[in-house]
Amino acid sequence: MARSLYEWLWQHEFWLPPGITWEDMQESEDIHYPQPRDLLLSIPFALILVVIRCAFERAIALPLSTRLGVRDKQRPKAQPNPVLETFYSMRCKNPEEGELISLSKQCDLPVRKVERWFRRRRNMDRPSLSKKFCEACWRFTFYIISFFTGLAVLYDKPWLWDHRECWTGYPQQPLQPSLFWYYMLELSFYWSLVFTLPFDVKRKDFKEQIVHHAATIFLISFSYCANYIRIGTLVMVIHDASDCFLEPTKIFNYMKWKKTCDSLFMIFSAVFLISRLVIYPYTVLYNTYYYSMEIFQPFFGYYFVNTLLIILQLLHVFWSCLIIHMVYKFIQQGTMEKDMRSDTEESDKDEERDKIREKEKNGTTYFSNVTSNGYIQRNGSEPLNSRAHLANGHVKER
Repeated sequence: MARSLYEWLWQHEFWLPPGITWEDMQESEDIHYPQPRDLLLSIPFALILVVIRCAFERAIALPLSTRLGVRDKQRPKAQPNPVLETFYSMRCKNPEEGELISLSKQCDLPVRKVERWFRRRRNMDRPSLSKKFCEACWRFTFYIISFFTGLAVLYDKPWLWDHRECWTGYPQQPLQPSLFWYYMLELSFYWSLVFTLPFDVKRKDFKEQIVHHAATIFLISFSYCANYIRIGTLVMVIHDASDCFLEPTKIFNYMKWKKTCDSLFMIFSAVFLISRLVIYPYTVLYNTYYYSMEIFQPFFGYYFVNTLLIILQLLHVFWSCLIIHMVYKFIQQGTMEKDMRSDTEESDKDEERDKIREKEKNGTTYFSNVTSNGYIQRNGSEPLNSRAHLANGHVKER
């Protein structure tokens, strides 16, 4: 059954232009074509990248964060409590009001203290600023290497300058070693991201990240198997161009270099919008939809690859709308809007509010206190009796 499914899936009518069969794609001593089995090499390469990343973050990125003044916020630690820890680990990290009341009875603690324990415990699980810095440094390093590798590989290739060359001789286009290693580099990197997902910084779009990585791996793998190598290399180098500016924007944000961060964000926005909304549609979509028709008649693989590329363009439009919204807010307010994907830490203002309530219960106020001289002194301001006297129950200015 598995063999029948395999034979049905790889029918040449699906993936090859009319008149071409898999027999025409057989390798010889001098000519090599992409083979699906080659993709298995990306798995051990991905594991090597994971090892390199760990060494890079420990030996380079972490010391660099210290030198650049990236400081982790000191967070109050949750006191050891087996009952609450079991509930936190096994059931829920953010219990409802009824669950808080039940837990407070089990632990013989006030509900507010139980709520505070969960708040502190959630903050303990949130990634530190130095961890975010190290992750951004690694991605920035890879995207820079990948982007310039792509330019070096494609610089002397005719299809970079004349897009019709993407289809000359298709699908019988021999696989060059430089293109093979460029593909392995990109594919291995995204596999490594999948392997490290449980340990990376988790943002609010965690599920979307999984879908994105899976879709990217599928697109790269499919373009390799169907020998859309030339168009695939164009897609990869276009996408890496804007990512080279996104990660340093995050790095300077963690360093609190506000002006540099805002400037890089504007550059990233311009590069993203131009590369994804102008260069990509002309270089890739128009190329695959129109120029390919000059070489062969439409077939299933033609419709399939164009559908995938159009879906990718729809994602570009969606992300572009979010970026344009952030740029509009930046121009309007003069400050960059916070990344909506970020999982913000729960502030200590909640604990300050708890202290206010506790002091109010004891008959005192948080913002004022009665001194031994019999006047009210506000926090951070001059004493009231230095500017006013009480006369007949009214405040009289000096």
